[in-house]
Amino acid sequence: MKLKKKIAIVLGIVLLLAAVVGFTIHKKNEGVVTVQTGRVSRQSITSIVSASGEIRPKNFVNVGANAFGKIIKLYVKEGQQVKTGQMLAQLENVQSAADVAANSAGLTVAKSDALAMEAGNKRALSDADRTKSEYQRAKGLFESGLIPQSEFDAKKTAYEGAAAALAQAQAQHDSANVRITQQQATLRRASDVLSKTTYVAPFDGVVTNLPVREGETVVIGIQNSPGSTLMTIADLSVITAEVKVDETDIVNVKVGQNADVTIDAMPGQTFKGHVSEIGDNAMVRSTGVATTQTTAGSKEAKDFKVVVTGDNPPQNLRPGLSTTAKITTATTAADTLTIPIQAVTVRQKGDLKEKPKDAKPDPMAKPSPEDKEEVQGVFVVRGGKTAQFVPVKTGVTGTTDIEVKDGLTANDEIVTGSYKVLRTLKPGANVKINNEAPKKEEEES
Repeated sequence: MKLKKKIAIVLGIVLLLAAVVGFTIHKKNEGVVTVQTGRVSRQSITSIVSASGEIRPKNFVNVGANAFGKIIKLYVKEGQQVKTGQMLAQLENVQSAADVAANSAGLTVAKSDALAMEAGNKRALSDADRTKSEYQRAKGLFESGLIPQSEFDAKKTAYEGAAAALAQAQAQHDSANVRITQQQATLRRASDVLSKTTYVAPFDGVVTNLPVREGETVVIGIQNSPGSTLMTIADLSVITAEVKVDETDIVNVKVGQNADVTIDAMPGQTFKGHVSEIGDNAMVRSTGVATTQTTAGSKEAKDFKVVVTGDNPPQNLRPGLSTTAKITTATTAADTLTIPIQAVTVRQKGDLKEKPKDAKPDPMAKPSPEDKEEVQGVFVVRGGKTAQFVPVKTGVTGTTDIEVKDGLTANDEIVTGSYKVLRTLKPGANVKINNEAPKKEEEES
């Protein structure tokens, strides 16, 4: 036998053996899914809600124009400290001051008239009492036949005239009192108009915004048109971070929870605070308008206002600075069972039921409502070969891990990836563990 023929026979045998081995390996690995795994561990988890917003003083007021007029004097500058009752600005008040003076003089006249009417009323009352006594005495004498009819009639007429004069004097006195009340009301109105030309600080604070100058004319707001803003006074003794929390996270936020606040203008620094207020109305994220202020329904994302009060904020904070607050909503014990978040998946109850091996799928069969119910769980690797779906009850969610309250024990090996595998993995599937592969989620559109 020639050498070439022997070599060909040997190569043929080798190729045949390779094919047999390859076919055997293929059959052995048929239906085996390559997965990445991790272990159930014990650690503490902190759940954090992150939200952005801006720095605001807890108490501030925009001093708006209460009257139309020209600013004749500004007593403060932007950034100046002010005290309660301190003069801030003065508008022209020639006409309003003249109205107050005129109405004050009118009130004085009305009071003088009322005094004169009161004196006349007293005289009329005295005359009425005197003529009444004379009339009653004359009536008795007339009935006894001691005086003539003419004298009795004269006394009666005098009494009736005095009574009429008394009624007139009382009416004039009442009218004078009414004029006093009317004049007092007019004076109060004029004084109120005059007071609206003078602006004083409502509380101790700092002038954080002064958009006007002396000589400018300010106007009051009408209907949907806002009036002029003279300045903003802010109490910077209490600084807050007003942030917007997503509607999916707001249920976990409670008053009193701690928060770490960072400010874009102060990189590398973190300030402590706590949640002091939580808004009740949702705001449409794109417009910032509260949902209660619009009649049209919206499917846009919504946020809730949350106020975080700084525990010891720096002195150089300014309203309007961009900020981010990380609110700690929950913290677990140090020995809490945890698993990676990506390991948690869901399956329908119908997919978890055991089916006979020889059962054929019925394309006409409709799943029951119970079979459509979703169950949350993880795939636990048994014996290093089989992945079994185990329902779990989860708790606090951290950044990368989630608390397991029921269903697993420490050191259980669970499937953590890839995303594509977890989405399609069947309960009881044969698996091959390969944790050396890159743990990068495969996403499908």
